[in-house]
Amino acid sequence: MTVRSGEPVLVVIDMQNYFVRDVSAHIVPVIADLAARWRSAGNEVVFTRYVNHPGSPYERLLGWTECMAAPQIEIVDELRAHARQATAVIDKKGYNLFADAGGAALIAERGWRDIYLCGIATENCVLATALGAFELNLTPWLIEDASASHRGPHAHDAGVFVAGSLIGKRQIISVADVPPGLARRPEPLSG
Repeated sequence: MTVRSGEPVLVVIDMQNYFVRDVSAHIVPVIADLAARWRSAGNEVVFTRYVNHPGSPYERLLGWTECMAAPQIEIVDELRAHARQATAVIDKKGYNLFADAGGAALIAERGWRDIYLCGIATENCVLATALGAFELNLTPWLIEDASASHRGPHAHDAGVFVAGSLIGKRQIISVADVPPGLARRPEPLSG
């Protein structure tokens, strides 16, 4: 794939075994379709994985010790092939893609300015990454119907509400609002 500096990027956040549950699984096929269409249009996709570690603030302050190893940290089976075809899979130690040097460096290196975000959890990592992009003078687009919370719809709705306040209500879109040139249907295979 030819890298087109400055083109928008799709960032798929933390679609991991631990976070995909009954209340969040409905977005897996939505993201699979979106990632396939995004790549079909010649655009780049980045996946993130949250990896907790001993002594992290999550363990130290929240008493949360999950997501330290496989299988919890692995991308769900239905999206694994998309992750393998992605430009990168970034392991992060915090909520925000930009908190770790690797994520920020990749965004800067590629010259991506429009950051389309989807995944889990809307009120945590999706929101934090949207805010991080905003604070770096990038343009975040939170794809609401391709995002969810493993805590349920009330947490997702809270994340969307706060995102509207922090990055602007116009920055919250649906999959249908993604410009057609960014995500198009793959060409049918000829027999």
